Amino acid sequence: MKFTQYLIFAISAATALCASAAKNYQLTSPSGNIAADIECASSITYSVAYDGKEVLSKSPLSMTLSDGTVWGKDPRVAKASRTSVNTTIASPFAPSAQMKDNYNGLTLKMKGDWSLEFRAYDDGVAYRFVSDRKKPFEVVDEQAEFIFPGNYTATVPYVRRGTDEDMTSQFFNSFESSYTTAPLAELNPRRLSFLPLAVNAGENVRAVITETDLRAYPGMYLYNPDGSTSLKSKFAPYPTAVTDGAYNNIQGVVTERADYIAKIDGPRTFPWRVIVLGSDKALAETNLSYLLAEPSRIADTSWIKPGKVAWDWWNAWNIKGVDFEAGINTPTYKYYIDFASANGIEYVILDDGWAVGKGEDLMKINPAIDLAEIIEYGKSKNVDIILWAGFRAFERDMEEVCRHYSQMGVKGFKVDFLDRDDQLMTDFCHKAAETAARYNLVLDIHGAYKPAGINRTWPNVLNVEGVLGLENAKWSDLDAFDIITYDTQLPFIRQVAGPMDYTQGAMTNGARNNFHPLYYQPMSPGTRAHQMGLYMILYSPLNMLCDAPTNYEREQECTDFIAAVPTVWDETIMLDGKMGEYVVIARRNGDNWFIGGVNNWTPRDITIDLAQLNIPADADVVLFTDGKNAHRNGNDYKRQTMKGSDLKNGLKLHMAPGGGFAAAVTR
Repeated sequence: MKFTQYLIFAISAATALCASAAKNYQLTSPSGNIAADIECASSITYSVAYDGKEVLSKSPLSMTLSDGTVWGKDPRVAKASRTSVNTTIASPFAPSAQMKDNYNGLTLKMKGDWSLEFRAYDDGVAYRFVSDRKKPFEVVDEQAEFIFPGNYTATVPYVRRGTDEDMTSQFFNSFESSYTTAPLAELNPRRLSFLPLAVNAGENVRAVITETDLRAYPGMYLYNPDGSTSLKSKFAPYPTAVTDGAYNNIQGVVTERADYIAKIDGPRTFPWRVIVLGSDKALAETNLSYLLAEPSRIADTSWIKPGKVAWDWWNAWNIKGVDFEAGINTPTYKYYIDFASANGIEYVILDDGWAVGKGEDLMKINPAIDLAEIIEYGKSKNVDIILWAGFRAFERDMEEVCRHYSQMGVKGFKVDFLDRDDQLMTDFCHKAAETAARYNLVLDIHGAYKPAGINRTWPNVLNVEGVLGLENAKWSDLDAFDIITYDTQLPFIRQVAGPMDYTQGAMTNGARNNFHPLYYQPMSPGTRAHQMGLYMILYSPLNMLCDAPTNYEREQECTDFIAAVPTVWDETIMLDGKMGEYVVIARRNGDNWFIGGVNNWTPRDITIDLAQLNIPADADVVLFTDGKNAHRNGNDYKRQTMKGSDLKNGLKLHMAPGGGFAAAVTR
C-alpha cells in the first residue's frame, strides 16, 4: 500500500472510530430527583430515572429527511452547552397567574445543521429537534420511542374512528375518547392512541407523555406494534388532497397523502416531546405544556376577556314558560342574553344553526334570527356574542369572516369539526388564532387535538375541546361511556396538555341506576354536587353553562354559586386524590379560594387538609355537598354556610357514588 493510500485509510478509520465512540451526557433536574442520560453513539438514545429508579430505559430518537439524511444516525456532537434557568413568567388565562420556570438544559449542537435540546424540570423531561437548514426539505418520519423497563400499566385514549386494518384511516378523528387501561404489552398493536396518555411506573410514580409547541407539524400518536413494553410514534402523512366531509362541507377529509409527514421551509424548532413524572399531585399541578410553548405573539392582551358562557346546543334551546316558540330565533337568544345578564355571565354562544344550512357559508345568516339585533341587545345587557363556525367554512374565507363579524360586534368564534392534526391542520390553528387576534376575537376550538401550547402562543385561544365531554351524555349510556370515572382521570391526563371545553353544569342529575341518555332533555350521570365541583376541577378560561336558562333559574342557589366561580386563577393546588378514584383541587383568585371535588362510583368519606390555603378564621364559606339521598337521586344536595374557623381541623365530608362537592371561601 502506498503511503498516501495508507494515510487516507488511516484517517478514514480514525474518523469512523471517533464517530462510533459513544459520548454520554447526564442532565439532572434542579432538585436532582430526575436524571436523564443521553448517549450519542451509532444512534442517539436517552433514559430517565426518578429518585434513582429507572422509569424509561434507553430509548432511541431520530428524524429522517427527504434527502436520506437521518438526524440521529452516527451523530457527531460539535458542541455541548448547558444552561440553568430559574425565573418566573407571567401566565395570563392559565391555572396560575405566575409560573415558576426552573430547569436545567442541555443543547447538543451536531456537525451539520441540526441540534437536540433537552430540559429537565423537577416534574419532567422534554426534548426537541432544532433545524438550522435554510433550504426547504421534507421530514419523512420522526422516531420517538418510549421504552419502559417493565410491563407497566398504561392508560390510553385509543382513536375511536377508522379501522385496525387501515391505520391511516385513524388519522381522521375528533380526539374524543374514554381511557383504556391495560399492560403495555397487551395494548392493541393496530390501534393508535393520541396524547396525552399515562403509564403507571409503580411506587407512586406515573409518566404522562405529551407534546407541546406544536406548530406547522403533525401531532404525535403512540402505539405498541410488537407486544413489547415500549410505545412508538406515528404521524399523519402530509395531505395532498382534501375534500368536503360527510357533514356537508364544513369538514375537510384527506383523500391523498404524500410520502412524508411535514414540509419545512427554513430554520425552525420542532415540537417538544414531554414526559411528566411524579405523583398524581405532580401531574395535576404541572405546567410543562405551557412553560415549553412559544411565548405569546400578542403584545397587548388587555382586550382578551375570559369568562363563562350561556350555551344553547347541549340543552337544545329547551327553555319553557315563555310566550314564544323556543328555538334558533331572535326571541330565544334574547332570553339567553337576559339570563346571562342577570347572572353576570359574560357570553352567549350561538351554536350550529345561526347560519343557513349547516353553516357552509358563514356570510349567509339564518333568516329566523336578526343577528345585528341580538348583538346590540347583548351590548345593552353587557353580554357579548360568540358564533359557532364549521372548520371548512371558517378556513375558506377566514379573513373576511373575522373582519365582517368583528365589525358587527361579535367577540369570538367557536370553530368546530377540525377532526385532524396533520401539518395542514396544526398550521391552520395558528393561522386562525393570528387572524382572530388581529380583529380582537377570541377562539374556542372544537373537534380538535389537545392545546399543545397554543394557549400560550396565542392567548386569545381561550379553550380547546380534545375531550370526551358532557355532550356525550345526550346519547351514550354508562356501558358505552363511564363519564364519572373519566371525570376522575381527566385532571391527571388530558388536563396536563392545557384547557379543555368539557361543558359541565347539568341541573338534571341521575344516580347510577337512574341515568339514561336523552338528546333533547339531557341529564348528567352522577350528582349535582359532582357537576358543581367540576367548575374547580377542570381548567377552562372560557367555561360553559351547558343547561337551559330556565333550568338554572329553577335552581338559583346552585346557579349563584356557579356564576360566581372565576375562570382564571392566581394559584392552583391539588389537595387530595388518586387517578380514576377521586380528586380535590383548590384554585385561588385574589383572596378567595374555590375548592372542588369529584368522586367515582365508590362512596367515600374523606378529610381534606386545608392548612396550606391559610384560610382566615373570619372568612365566609359556602359549601355544596351530596345530600343524604344523592345515591338514589342525583339531584339531592345540601348547601351550608360556615366560617373559616370551622375548617381549622380540615373539611370532613361524604361523597356519594358519582358525587362531589363545591366550596367557596371568600373574604
